[in-house]
This record gives sequence, structure tokens and C-alpha cells, in this order.
Amino acid sequence: MKIIAIGRNYTEHIEELKNERSDAPVVFLKPDTALLKNNAPFYHPDFSENIHHEVEIVLKVCKEGKHIKKEFASRYFDEIGIGIDFTARDLQDKCKAKGLPWEIAKAFNGSAPIGQFIPIKEIRDTQNINFHLLINGELKQKGNTSMMLFDFETIIAYVSNFFTLKKGDLIFTGTPAGVSKVDIGDHLEAFIEDQKLLDFEIK
Repeated sequence: MKIIAIGRNYTEHIEELKNERSDAPVVFLKPDTALLKNNAPFYHPDFSENIHHEVEIVLKVCKEGKHIKKEFASRYFDEIGIGIDFTARDLQDKCKAKGLPWEIAKAFNGSAPIGQFIPIKEIRDTQNINFHLLINGELKQKGNTSMMLFDFETIIAYVSNFFTLKKGDLIFTGTPAGVSKVDIGDHLEAFIEDQKLLDFEIK
């Protein structure tokens, strides 16, 4: 399986990082070694002093497809969950300043914790999903999918032009504003609506 991630999909997050708004989804990949499951702890790596949390809605692909038309894209995911796109912001800033790829800042081991998934049929409106992240009981990020620049179907249609989607692939759909540094000892809890689907600690 592969992890496909979308950057710069919420206007306020683009503004807080002083990035440019893109006319198309910004796409990057994470390997399967980035996955962190079953509420396992995230071990803070020694190579970064500034790991940021980015809470995101995650789609689970349910069948193979490529060159998918937007009007059929909803057929290609049947579960939805929540995850964290951990980012070594200090490494990313250095790479971006030199015009270099920044996979080492995004794709490192354990950088993609994911929680439980729920059937998409339980979601009343995929374009109106509330989600949020608590750290040590304090609200750090909150978002609603209505705020996305590119909705789920647009993302699937776009990325399927470049990568064949396969059953079990995961798509991280972008983060709202409020990203900040995590520290050893932090307790992270992520929710879709009022349902807690992810709960783990930083060690």
C-alpha cells in the first residue's frame, strides 16, 4: 500500500506557513513505514527539533482505479478516518530554501499515525465533516471539510492521473490551521465530530 498526501488544502494553513496557493492539489507520498497504528506511541526523532502536528481526514481506497473521473470518484473510497501528518518543519524549511525535495521531513518512520476508520455510509455529508485535535486536553486544531480547496472527489480524480490507486491505499487530505510543535510527553487525541478515533502519546 501507499500513502498519498495532499498539502496546502486549507487557506488559513497556507497563510500561516506563508505558502503560495496552488491551482491544483499539492501531492507527496509517504512509505508504508511511516504508518503508526493501534494508538502506538510516536517516538520523537533525534534529527529534528521542530516536529509539527497536522491533523487530517484520511480516506481508505476500496478498489483499484486510474484516470478516474470526478463524478465516479466517490466509488473508490468506502471508509474515512483521521490521522496525523507529522512534519519535521526545520528539515522541511532547509530543503525548501535550497529547492530540494523534502521527503525526509514528511516520510520518516512513524510520521503517519492513523486511527480507527468508520464506514463512509455513516457520514451524512462528506463536505461537512467536523474534526479536531486535542493535545494534553487543549484544542489545537479544528476544521471542517467544507473549508477544503479541493474536495475528496477532486483529489481522487487528480491523483489517479499519476498513480494507480489500489485497495488499501490511504489518502491524507490536508490540514487546517493551527499546526505547532509537539514535545515528548504530549498526549494527542483526534476526533471526527464527537467520536475519538486516535489517542496516543509522544515519547
